[in-house]
Amino acid sequence: MLNPLILLSRARLTAARSRTSDAIGNRLGLVQISFAALLWGTTGILVRRLQASTSLGPVAIGFYRLLVAAALLLLLSGPKLRLVSAGLRRHPWSLLLSGVGLGVYQVLYFISIVDVGVGVSTVVSLGVAPIITVIIESIGARRRPSARIVAVVLVAVAGLALVASASARTVTAFAPAPGIGLLAAVGSGLSYAVTTVVSRRAAQGVSPLAMTTTSSVFGALTLLPLALASGARFTVSGSAVLQLVYLGAATTVLAYGLFYAGLRTTASSVASVLTLIEPLAATVLAVLVLAEPLPLLTIAGGGLMLGAIGVLYLAPRTVADFDTGTDFETGADSETADGSGTADSGTAAGSGTAADSGTAADGATGGTGGPVSAPAAVIKRWRSAG
Repeated sequence: MLNPLILLSRARLTAARSRTSDAIGNRLGLVQISFAALLWGTTGILVRRLQASTSLGPVAIGFYRLLVAAALLLLLSGPKLRLVSAGLRRHPWSLLLSGVGLGVYQVLYFISIVDVGVGVSTVVSLGVAPIITVIIESIGARRRPSARIVAVVLVAVAGLALVASASARTVTAFAPAPGIGLLAAVGSGLSYAVTTVVSRRAAQGVSPLAMTTTSSVFGALTLLPLALASGARFTVSGSAVLQLVYLGAATTVLAYGLFYAGLRTTASSVASVLTLIEPLAATVLAVLVLAEPLPLLTIAGGGLMLGAIGVLYLAPRTVADFDTGTDFETGADSETADGSGTADSGTAAGSGTAADSGTAADGATGGTGGPVSAPAAVIKRWRSAG
C-alpha cells in the first residue's frame, strides 16, 4: 500500500504541472495573437511597395492576395473540404456576401493606403469598423444605446475628425489624394462592419477554416473581373511574386492560423485588444520603412480612436447597452453546425478585424490587413474545441 505522503506529493506534482502547462499555454496564446497582429500590420507597406514597383492597382493587388490565400486554404482543407461544402449548403447567401464583403473592404483599404498613406488608412479603417458595428447593433436592437456607448462613439468620431483635419489639408507624395483616401478608409470600415453583421449567423455554424476558405474564394471571384478590367498584368520578377505570395500566405493564411490557435487559451476580450497591435505596427513601419510623416494631430486622433475601441472591448456589455432579444454577450443562436436546432452560442460581436476579421468588428474573414478580432461566434466555438 502506497504511503499517503507519496500520494499527496504526486497529487501536488500533478497539480503543479497542470498549472505550469496552463500558464505556458496562456502565454503562447498571447504570443500567437500578437504575432498575427504584427503580420497584419505589414500589409500596408507591402501594398505601397507593390504598387510602386509593379504599377499594379489596389484591385489587382487585392485579387492576387485573395487568390493565393484561397489556393493555399483549399490545399490545407484537404479532406475537410466536405465541411466547406456543408457550410455552403447551410448558409449559402451569408457566406457569399461575406466573401463579397471581404473583397470590397480589402480593395477600399488598399485604395486608401495608396491615396492617403499606410498609417492614416489603417487607423481610420480599423477605428471606424467597430464603432459602426456598435451603431448597427443599436439600430438592430431598436433601443437607444447607453450613455457609455454614446460616449465611446463621440470620442471615436472626435478622433476621426482630428485625423481627417490633419491629413486632408495637404497633398504629399505619400498622400496624393488624401480626401479620396480618407473616404475609402471610412468605406472600408463601413463595409467591414456590414460584412460582420451579415456573416454572424453563418459564423455560428461554420468552422473557422471553412469560413475563411469560402470567404477567400468568393472574395477572389468577386475581384477577378474588376482586376482584369483595371489591369492585372505586371512584369513578373522574383521580388514581386514573393511579395504577393507573402500577402496571401503570411498576412492571411498564417496570420489566421496563429490567431485562431491563440484563441484556444486567450479570452476574446484580451485577443481583441491585442489586435490593436496591427494599426500601431502599421504606423510604425510606415514611418520607419516608408518615411511617412506623422503629424501630431494624427497621433492624437488615432490615440482617441484606439482608446475608444479599447474601452469598447474591455468594458463589460450589459443588456442596457443593447437589448436584442438574445444575450449580447453569448449571442445564443438556435442553429448548430449540423443544423439540429440545439442552442449554440458565440461570444459577443465586439468591435477587431478579425478579423478579417474576424471582431467587435467581428468580420468573417479579416478587417484591413486582417480581422480586428475574430468572428464572435467562431471565437467561442474555436476555444471550446481545444
